[in-house]
Amino acid sequence: MNAQVTSIEKSIDCQNYQFNYLVTGNPQLLPVLFLHGFMGDCHAFDPVIASLSQESHCLAIDLPGHGKTRVHGSDELYQMASVAQGIMDCLDVLNVQRCHLIGYSMGGRLALYLTLHFPQYFHKVILESASPGLKTQAEREQRIASDRQLADQLETTDFLSFLTEWYDRPLFASTKQHPDFARMLKQRSQHNPQKLAKSLRNLSSGLQPSLWEKLPENSVPLLLLAGEFDQKFVDINAEIAGRCPLTQLEIIANCGHNIHFERSDVFLGRTRNFLDV
Repeated sequence: MNAQVTSIEKSIDCQNYQFNYLVTGNPQLLPVLFLHGFMGDCHAFDPVIASLSQESHCLAIDLPGHGKTRVHGSDELYQMASVAQGIMDCLDVLNVQRCHLIGYSMGGRLALYLTLHFPQYFHKVILESASPGLKTQAEREQRIASDRQLADQLETTDFLSFLTEWYDRPLFASTKQHPDFARMLKQRSQHNPQKLAKSLRNLSSGLQPSLWEKLPENSVPLLLLAGEFDQKFVDINAEIAGRCPLTQLEIIANCGHNIHFERSDVFLGRTRNFLDV
């Protein structure tokens, strides 16, 4: 019989950040670090962590602009290179020398950046609906303008109206059909829209350095997951798999962008198999 697993929310100071994080499971085992997507938090993977933590040590953090994490300094601290270094500082303070890494969407972009820049820290990595960024300057400028407009909306309009409009996007059509969607929307509504706006402006895929050119340098086993209804990310991840060594690609049936929410049982199974936990 499995022992009862405790889950504790804590905070830790790391240079310019005070990271809020959730720790669950056996601290004697190899940790699994979870990075959520835009408007998520350290509880985004709760159903997966509840099962996985029976045989592992799970760490899930609130990224800057989200949840209870605090940023002490300029808006540059919300940008990818700064956030990545902040996470590495956090791992050092927690004495985590090596771990598995799982990232979703925005957190997946960040996870890929960490994998390619700090490979010695990561044993295996799962990227869910992630991207290496945008290839051309024109694409990046277009995305920067789009994300700035959305950030302005966050700061000036009713937050619930913004959430409704956000999840009306075709990207989330299958997410909205999930029976727990109302609960997820309520969780999202607890965020501070001003802080989300800072994240959206500064962690935009338009501002992040393109990682396409670094993909052939990868030295960490990667599992790429994309939902079958999310054709854009199916295509992106197929291209990643073609350029990146040590990579497996799996297309998950009957779901869209948010696989761990829409098909948590399938996501958990793929995670267990790949991480061998």
